This record gives sequence, structure tokens and C-alpha cells, in this order.
Amino acid sequence: MSSCFTIDKRGNCTFPQGLNPASFVGLNGTAEAVPYPKPIFQVALNVMFRRRSLCGIVALLLLSVFAPAQTTSHHTPNSTSAKPRSGGESKSYPASLVQQGAALFRQDCSFCHGRDATGGESGPDLTRSKLVAADVNGNKITSVIRSGRPDKGMPPFDRSDQQIGSLAAFIHTQQKAAQAQGGRRGTGGRKGVDPEDLQTGNADAGKKYFEGTGGCAGCHSPTGDLAGIASHFKGLELEEQMLYPRHAKSKVTVTLASGQEISGTLAYLDEFTVGLTNSEGVYQSWRTRDVRYKLDAPVEAHVDLFSKYTDDDVHNLMAYLQTLK
Repeated sequence: MSSCFTIDKRGNCTFPQGLNPASFVGLNGTAEAVPYPKPIFQVALNVMFRRRSLCGIVALLLLSVFAPAQTTSHHTPNSTSAKPRSGGESKSYPASLVQQGAALFRQDCSFCHGRDATGGESGPDLTRSKLVAADVNGNKITSVIRSGRPDKGMPPFDRSDQQIGSLAAFIHTQQKAAQAQGGRRGTGGRKGVDPEDLQTGNADAGKKYFEGTGGCAGCHSPTGDLAGIASHFKGLELEEQMLYPRHAKSKVTVTLASGQEISGTLAYLDEFTVGLTNSEGVYQSWRTRDVRYKLDAPVEAHVDLFSKYTDDDVHNLMAYLQTLK
């Protein structure tokens, strides 16, 4: 296979006339040109075109081969130096601080990460987390707690420095214990969450929130749509239904040019078309430019509460829902 560029005796790269370096392609076996993986392609070009020499290519290859080896510690038989330390913490914490962190972790974090921080149904095992391993004095854990990770479904938590310090102490202590038991060599994986982990609120306070401040009673009824909900959903499933009922169906009312209104369950919606299923089970659709429509999306009301909930609101409301069996 011929090369798409040549290198002269001085190591300079020469491309055929009319060939744009950014158009390098490979063959995928079907004679169809496909781009090289972007990260590797960009790194190679940066080296080749900045240096425009064979030395640049060789340096890149040597770096990729030998750089990992440079991080390995070498010991001589007579060496008395200590074992290399990772970027994270390995110190011990006061038992009282760890206990405070354990209580707070169980309240705020266990329903995703498990009560012992080794993973839950929707959260990863923190004892195997690279971020935790690299954390020093809470410098990385703090930003994650306070900013959250919305893209992964983790909300932000408003916690004091002392509270975050106790959480960090607990997580690092759990990680240290896992390492001592060979946790790094384990299979990992996520564990289930016991319903008891979520029973930390006050049911009476939750009922008061449901009927008052939360505005839940405006759409739901403990003797209507929520009757027996705690028998159908338990633990984390119940909490997910409470916070974000993703399968809740939206209603829509379409107003035609004649003024006639047609209501039903939303079946389809984009910038061009709105469609619904009426009470008789018949699907109807219109071009959005020809009609007006009003959407009633139950899930949006739940999303709006995210910025209004306090931690006590969530725990208390959950405790109340758990009584509806």
C-alpha cells in the first residue's frame, strides 16, 4: 500500500498536491473511506506539522511506549525507602468524624451508592472510584458534592465544610477497608438498596408537606391514584416515582382553526407535528403551524420541585408515601 505522503532525507513531510492533511482516511474493508479516530489523528498531526520532521513522529512513539514505565517505582534489594504513595489519602480519621460522615452518607447518599459506599442500584462503588483515590483533604469530593453531576443524575448538595469533611472521612475509611480486604481485585458491581435505607424521614411531616407546601394534593390523592403505591413500589423505585415519574403520560388539548378543542393523551410531538390518542383510542395528528395546543405534562411539575425541595422535604415525603400500602 503506497504512502499518502513522503519524508525526505531531512525528515520533512511532503503531501501530494491538492491533498488536505485533515482528509486522511483509512479503509474499513468495504472500500469506503472512513476517518481515523479523532484523538489519535489530532495528536499525530500536531506533532508532525509542528515539527515537520521524522524526529517528531519517533518522539511520539517512544513517549507512548516508555511513559508508562517511568511511573513504575524501581527497588534495589537493599532499598529501605517506603512504598510509593498514590495521589489520594491513606491517613486515619477520628472515629467520631467517621461516624458523623456515616450518618450523613446514609441519609443523603446511600440510596444511590449503598450504605457502605460500595455501590447501589443507580450509583457507582465509591471505594473503587478514581476520583476518591485522587482526593486529598476533600479537594475533589467537595466540588462533586456541591456541584453534583447532573449528566449522571446526581443533584448538588448544600453542605458545610465540616459536613463534607465528615463525608470524606467516611468514604476514605471505607475505601481503605475495601483495599485491605482486596476490594481493588474484586468484581465490583452495584448492589441493591434496602428499603430501610430510605426510611429516615417523618411521615407526619411528609403528610403535611403533601397537603400543603408541596402542592401534591392538587394532582394526587392518597385514596385515588396513590392508593397502595407503597405496595407496588418499594425502596428506590418508590423514590424514583416520587421524584421523577418518567412514565407518567402527558395530556394535550389541541385547538383547531375553527375553534373546536380536541383533548387526549399526548402520543407524538415535535416542531412540525402534534399527535394524540383520544378517549376512544383513535390517534389523530395535525401540523403544529395549523393549530394551537396546550400541554399538561405531570413530570414537569415534579421537575419544578427540584429547586424547591429541602433534604427534609424529600425524606419526609418519602416516609409518608411508604405508609400508603
